[in-house]
Amino acid sequence: MEFFDIINEAGEPTGQTVERSIAHAQGIRHRTAHIWIIREMEGRIQVLLQKRSTEKDSFPGRFDTSSAGHVQAGDEPLESALRELFEELGIKAQARDLEFAGTFPIRYKKEFYGKLFWDNEIAFVYAYRRPVEIESLKLQKEEVEEVQWFDLENTLSECKKKNQKFCVPIEGLELIKRYLTA
Repeated sequence: MEFFDIINEAGEPTGQTVERSIAHAQGIRHRTAHIWIIREMEGRIQVLLQKRSTEKDSFPGRFDTSSAGHVQAGDEPLESALRELFEELGIKAQARDLEFAGTFPIRYKKEFYGKLFWDNEIAFVYAYRRPVEIESLKLQKEEVEEVQWFDLENTLSECKKKNQKFCVPIEGLELIKRYLTA
């Protein structure tokens, strides 16, 4: 059973916690950590996206942020980001390897498997720019089916068109784009 810190609108813990299923059933605000693995190839920015497992409780089988996960109760976003990178992709990063890019809210209600999934979170976003070879990654099969490199601009355009191949948050793509070009 997973527990999250309930947070205020600024993303700060209120001192209360909530169990994961209740947070998503009732839309209780909590934190997530999103890590964007970035590289430059032929003058273009590329992002590594993971294809979510078909067993996931939301957006199964769709391409999403490089690595992401909930911030567990009592944890901080940076330590959660480091944990998720290692658990999902096998990348043993250090705090100095992650660049904080900012935060953005995620709010939506959608039905999956006949149940309402109500997400209300603040995503803490990090960029990871160290070299990554797809072949050397150790994918967590319960979470990730595969990973692929995508052009940032093309992905943003496709997400704005609501291409069902992706479930990448547009706000996350826009935030990382602004961060990289600032």
